[in-house]
Amino acid sequence: MKGFRREDDYLTRRESIADLSDAELKERFWENVAKIVDPLLDQAKKFTSPSIERSVLLRMGFSSLEAQPLVEMAIDHGLMGYGVGHVVYVVHKDTGLSLRDAGLKLIEGEYWDLAKEKLGGK
Repeated sequence: MKGFRREDDYLTRRESIADLSDAELKERFWENVAKIVDPLLDQAKKFTSPSIERSVLLRMGFSSLEAQPLVEMAIDHGLMGYGVGHVVYVVHKDTGLSLRDAGLKLIEGEYWDLAKEKLGGK
């Protein structure tokens, strides 16, 4: 940009860290990274959405026509917060069914009580 001159405040901003060693600078850097990243990780752990859950199920091998009712039923059963893929996995582990068969049985209305018992849904 013509005529624009950036006022350099590097030396002013540097004063607060000028006396820190390389190890202290590295530690401060990672502390600042944690301040930025930790809230993002917290949000990712606590919140999900139907579209995210459908995406997980697609990656587990379910079709979009199968993923949709699984997500809706998980919401109805109060298990959305556990992750629908996790619900399918829990049923798979407890019944010995394949992941796909566990999901298909859930679509048919089976094993929701088992999933709620294992995960603590409503």
